[in-house]
Amino acid sequence: MTDASLPAPSERRQHTSLIAPDARTRKRKAAEARFRMYGIAGIATGIFFLIVLLVSIVSSGAGAFQQTFINVPVYLDPAKLDKNGNRDPEEMSKVSTFGYSPLIQNALLSLVNEQSIETPLKKGGDMKALISASAAAQVRDVVLANPDLVGETIDFRILASSRVDGYLKDRVQREDVARDKNIDAEHLDLVDALVPAGVVEKTFNMAFITGADASESRAESAGIGVAMIGSFFMMLVVLVLSLPIGVAASIYLEEFAPKNRITDIIEVNIANLAAVPSIVFGILGLAVFIQFMHLPQSAPLVGGLVLTLMTLPTIIISTRASLKAVPPSIRDAALGVGASKMQAVFHHVLPLAAPGILTGTIIGLAQALGETAPLLLIGMVGFIASNAPDGLASGLLDPNSAMPAQIYEWAKRADPAFYERAWGGIIILLVFLITMNTIAVILRRRFERRW
Repeated sequence: MTDASLPAPSERRQHTSLIAPDARTRKRKAAEARFRMYGIAGIATGIFFLIVLLVSIVSSGAGAFQQTFINVPVYLDPAKLDKNGNRDPEEMSKVSTFGYSPLIQNALLSLVNEQSIETPLKKGGDMKALISASAAAQVRDVVLANPDLVGETIDFRILASSRVDGYLKDRVQREDVARDKNIDAEHLDLVDALVPAGVVEKTFNMAFITGADASESRAESAGIGVAMIGSFFMMLVVLVLSLPIGVAASIYLEEFAPKNRITDIIEVNIANLAAVPSIVFGILGLAVFIQFMHLPQSAPLVGGLVLTLMTLPTIIISTRASLKAVPPSIRDAALGVGASKMQAVFHHVLPLAAPGILTGTIIGLAQALGETAPLLLIGMVGFIASNAPDGLASGLLDPNSAMPAQIYEWAKRADPAFYERAWGGIIILLVFLITMNTIAVILRRRFERRW
């Protein structure tokens, strides 16, 4: 070998330092930094839109948790309410709400005069635009429950009309009054004078949470309480049916079923059912439970059965995943000490998979709680849910509504007060959903075991 065979010094490879990065390393690190920036930007964008959504919901629905009331002393005139003077509730019940409305209107007019408020509204009938249509029924119920109050002057806290309530919440503007047949500028001027006097006040509206729906003429008295009870009974049906059926099916498919073409078809169909639009389950429920089985329409029982069908695939998939996550060594150890296959599953595998099963069940229930489309098809928006059920059978079989269906019904009504209540209902529904998902996370972290 001669020197001629050796490469020239200029042709020899340049050695680089291990400390100073070369061009390829700098390029790779720059790509990683850009990827991190993309990820941070994506997370920030998601958080931004989430904040915008929450702020929009809260700002639009917070007004539903406040309501305007009118404090007025009403003279219960015996000549109008009990002409015979017998104080018999049965006789007095013949006086309808039309007989009570003039008493309330005249009482409010008298109160305005006592406050020395200057207004062009000089008749009792002029006060009608300020008072809710439900006020007469409220006074009538009190009188029929206590007939001895007739002839006395009783202080009542009655609901103001939805226009007055909207005016104090900046939902109704003065420039809109010119096109409104229900109220005019003189009434708004009177409201402005009555607020400092404490006659008209805006306070927390507990009736929105505990009350029932109302007709379109009484938006101010509508509440979501009865719909919440309907959702409770539906979730009760879903829990009682979907949990045992879903867990039993999962245990059989994961632990006992032979691996053949039939079980493969079943598994594929379960996965497909989890992706079926919820409205398809509504059509199925309408055809099977109402038209074929003749179960009562709009009943929470039917709604619960439909939501059970929709929730089962989710529970089965999550339960199978939890069972599969248990190490095979647990099964082998149980079988090795003489346990049967069923004992190994129920005494060892199932308790270890319980946190995942509970988590999947709660998430499935939360999904069912927020569903609207199936409930529309079985008629849970075709009436006004005005009375709470008086028992378990009544709660399951009597027509009722549910929170998502009630929100949908309010959103399509004309009065802006119903639209405000729809946003308020969304806030309550979100509270339930967040609570259920939080419970699922807590259960998973509390009982989860890492292998």
